[in-house]
Amino acid sequence: MIIGVGIDVCDVSRFALTLERSPGLVDRLFTDAEGQRPLRSLAARFAAKEALAKALGAPAGLVWRDAEVITDDTGRPWFQLTGTVAERAAELGVGHIHLSLSHDAGIASALVVCES
Repeated sequence: MIIGVGIDVCDVSRFALTLERSPGLVDRLFTDAEGQRPLRSLAARFAAKEALAKALGAPAGLVWRDAEVITDDTGRPWFQLTGTVAERAAELGVGHIHLSLSHDAGIASALVVCES
């Protein structure tokens, strides 16, 4: 059963300007491993976290770093959840999260489907 769906897009240039204006933002949004990735990958991961929050009902108090986007050996992305995000997913009965990322023409996008 589908519990929630979320989608988000992120303008990579605008995201770059935001990071320049607020350099500490990388540490608040991303894990250490995520923070080492190139800009377009960071924008896609930001979109993924936004999409996940929407799929989980966008409750207050979610910590961005509690949802880490990992890629397997084939490049397929998935979430590793901890803390506040893992608690919310468990509360809703989420058993599996599908994640798709893309970046092209200056736009990064993500789609998340949470199912029981």
